[in-house]
Amino acid sequence: MKKIFNFVFVLAALTLVSCNKDFLERPSKTTMNDENFWSSEGNIRLFVNGAYTNYFPGYYYGWSYNYAPGVRGDGAAGEWSDDICTSGTQQQPLNAATDIASSFNDESNTFYSKTQSCGWNFAWVRKWNLLLARLDTMKEAGKLSDEAYNHWTGVARFLRGFEYSRLVMSFGDVPYYDKVVDAEDFESQYAPRTSRVEVMKHVMDDFKYAMANVRLDDGANFINKGVVGTFGSRFMLFEGTWEVYHKTAGGDPKAFLQTAMDLAGAVMESGKYQFNCSFKDLFGSETQVGNETILFRSYSAAVSVRHCITTYSMPQYGQGGYANHNHFESWICTDGKPFTTSTVANAESWKVQDMRITRDPRFESTFYDEPNSINGGGLFAWKWIDRKGPETYYEKTYGSGAAIPTQYGSAYNTTGAPVVRYAETVLNWIEAKAELADKFGGAAVSQADLDKSINAIRKRPLDATATALGCQQTAPLTLALAETNAAADPQYNDAVYKVTLASKNGFKTSPIIWEIRRERRMEFFNEHFRSADIRRWGELERLNNETNPKTTYGVYLDASELGEDLLAYRVDGKVNMKDPRYFGAYKKQYTITAKLAGQFQTMGLDGVKHVYSAKADEATGAITESNLKDMSGFRIPENFTARKTVSERDYLYPVPSSVINEYANKNEADPSFPLMDQNPGW
Repeated sequence: MKKIFNFVFVLAALTLVSCNKDFLERPSKTTMNDENFWSSEGNIRLFVNGAYTNYFPGYYYGWSYNYAPGVRGDGAAGEWSDDICTSGTQQQPLNAATDIASSFNDESNTFYSKTQSCGWNFAWVRKWNLLLARLDTMKEAGKLSDEAYNHWTGVARFLRGFEYSRLVMSFGDVPYYDKVVDAEDFESQYAPRTSRVEVMKHVMDDFKYAMANVRLDDGANFINKGVVGTFGSRFMLFEGTWEVYHKTAGGDPKAFLQTAMDLAGAVMESGKYQFNCSFKDLFGSETQVGNETILFRSYSAAVSVRHCITTYSMPQYGQGGYANHNHFESWICTDGKPFTTSTVANAESWKVQDMRITRDPRFESTFYDEPNSINGGGLFAWKWIDRKGPETYYEKTYGSGAAIPTQYGSAYNTTGAPVVRYAETVLNWIEAKAELADKFGGAAVSQADLDKSINAIRKRPLDATATALGCQQTAPLTLALAETNAAADPQYNDAVYKVTLASKNGFKTSPIIWEIRRERRMEFFNEHFRSADIRRWGELERLNNETNPKTTYGVYLDASELGEDLLAYRVDGKVNMKDPRYFGAYKKQYTITAKLAGQFQTMGLDGVKHVYSAKADEATGAITESNLKDMSGFRIPENFTARKTVSERDYLYPVPSSVINEYANKNEADPSFPLMDQNPGW
């Protein structure tokens, strides 16, 4: 039976018991404390289990959505990237965030979806330093074998490296602690910030040790070499590319990139993982399918461990954001070429019905087969649900009043979460190798390298439904094709990419790196990867709506396929449920009503904005006259308002004012204590 991540949390600082009476000072035989807890490998595992819901939560649980894909439709913050547009005001830069003013000192879950990182919180660092100290004690007392000691030390150092990687992603320079700080040791508690380069070198050492010592297999869905190698390569790749494109003073990007390549390469060489499961089954199954998923979180109604992400992939619910045209334009066609040069039939059509056949088959598995008018009128993502849920809704529930099957509604979802996948491993590896070749004269990317990374992903099997629809595996990427694609790709040559920090620092993306980045964009849509990627690449400015207008509109709508509430379609003044003209061509029934006059807007293929206008019958509210026939174009979300301009300071969060004030107060009482400086621009 697969393990359910429903772990008991163990306090980082276990209770110490003391009393004046000698007989009361004897260790309790029934209560766990710091004196009797560290007695077995089983207790170590229990202590570590508290990490799983913080670092590997999958779809989280209940109505909570920390780390979960950004599909919540109740105003919840989705992914902060150039892939997404929303109704109303677009997500604001960091200076408008409300979650940056506080620091934390407990084992709370503080995930920042905008940066795929965490808050100013060193409780988790303390937890792993405490574990390292106790492992040494257990080893000295003969309670652990050498193998067990090495494994758990590797786990502890991996998790410490994980936490410091997140802190550096958020704040840059941070205080570094490699041991438990005593409650009275104020000099250590108020330590100055350590440069991110030095911190991440410690992290690099932690990851290397963990990769050498953590078990290849420690049981289903526990931390193993695959987990260490993939997450370690993620953070090493982040730091290496950050230091390259941000020109970090005193940086050592080559070392970080080489470590990223080595860690991911070791996972690839293990032979444990293959792409032998369809993309849809990876995300739409309750049980782990195939052996591409390296770490899987199961959910179960039987033990009341469920989530809500499937619910927000059902067509009757709204989603928090929609893929914009900038994202759609990045998808490669099945012949491996951009839409501008593809020879696939209908490659230049933006209709969803065509794109799901002409584009890489992950498109069909990621997005619904037609636009949905709910909550702004974007294209729904259904990556995180099986095919049965939406089909059941339209065949049995829609219009009938029948109940939605339990597993597809409310917070009762039981679809499993592929927490980390082999696709990330190979994409981290190939990107690190390409960056080493491009920036440091490393070995050039070969065709064999592409074949065991990007092209291996493209050979994933298709499920029967995708095959029946006419979806095809995408042609392999070749070195020559990368060069040809770059010359014809409108995004590669778009002026919007000349106003980024990376461009300011003198960088232009090579064709092969561009293709690697494209592959990540298709593979990881709305999984928070994109927000971290554009930050590390020095391209956060892509978020600016004014200079990147294709981020301001989404799905293409053909006016002839839309329904309209025309008075002429009504019967005795009432809606005729059987009249296809009223509901339009879509089974999701994209119907335009008089209330949308002035609200329903599209961007035409000619670059001209169209605003819906209509006259309505006073008695029924039905439309008597409109300009719907002129409304074909890309849907502009309702009440769209551009975000404030993203600037260079938004690459890092500010240090919380509470932390700066605490340091200032300590310095005022004793000038020997340092002050805490703020990040640039804040």
